[in-house]
Amino acid sequence: MANPNPLMAKSSGTDPADAAVQSALRTLDAEAGGIAALSAALQSDLRAPFTAAAELIRNAKGRLIVTGLGKSGHIGRKIAATFASTGTPAFFVHAAEASHGDLGMITAEDVILALSWSGEQPEMKNLISYAARFRISVIAMTAERESSLSKAADVALTLPKAREACPHNLAPTTSSLMMLALGDTLAIALLEGRGFTSVDFSVLHPGGKLGAMLKYTRDLMHAGDAVPLKPLGTKMSDALVEMTSKGFGCVGIVDARGHIVGIVTDGDLRRHMGPDLMAATVDEVMTKNPKTIDGDVLAGEALEILNSSKITTLIVTDAGKPVGIVHLHDFLRAGVA
Repeated sequence: MANPNPLMAKSSGTDPADAAVQSALRTLDAEAGGIAALSAALQSDLRAPFTAAAELIRNAKGRLIVTGLGKSGHIGRKIAATFASTGTPAFFVHAAEASHGDLGMITAEDVILALSWSGEQPEMKNLISYAARFRISVIAMTAERESSLSKAADVALTLPKAREACPHNLAPTTSSLMMLALGDTLAIALLEGRGFTSVDFSVLHPGGKLGAMLKYTRDLMHAGDAVPLKPLGTKMSDALVEMTSKGFGCVGIVDARGHIVGIVTDGDLRRHMGPDLMAATVDEVMTKNPKTIDGDVLAGEALEILNSSKITTLIVTDAGKPVGIVHLHDFLRAGVA
């Protein structure tokens, strides 16, 4: 039995931390090799079946049914979730449960994506027979070109052979990652082919941080009298009252047409601090051509502008005229940051 005492490990010259890191690096190297092999296959033997699989899913009148067992089943659940969240209706059916009533979830208009590294699980037989009976298209994802699953499928996505990260070459590691990656490539190919936009994405992801990032800037902005604004020619004493009363640490400056032409911020006040500041006009103190944003910009993009520009507020405009203001705190409260 191994001695768990770390002092004994040190005395034997073995550094447990270093051993763990070296193991992790070997795992990553093995899995990277699997992804590299998959990339090479997509440029050769896997190219035609991949295209055929994407077309089958794209043209399906029903949904994509993803199925599998064991580790392949776990990967299948994630693949189904990725498809569903990117515009391809999909859900997971456990291959064993299918024989006990869940076949009723699958219709003749659906397409089945069956995951099995060996392609020989006996639990798949009833599902494949059901697909054949009702002429449901099947896409196989397996490493065995001559397996029962591959031969029964309309399209066989044959994964290249790669060594598992497990030192015994047994535990599904590299193989699971390759299946997941191939599922992702299909989902993204379909997303791009459909022209699925961030707006479409927001409809399917209304909750959590991701949902918050997909809100529009207009949903978070302060509007109407809450927006600190003053016209050109305003004395700084009056502008300071506006800045203080509205609480954003700035005041937007507009011209005679109502277009935003400048902004006075706390930083501008510090740079122009002096005995004559209050008597000066905003024209002399303001930063010209301030950064603004359209109300239709997603909150995540607006936050990126704030961070990259190292500022805390943005004036929201419509055709050059200010219609609102957003502060970094608004994004924090909404859960975007």
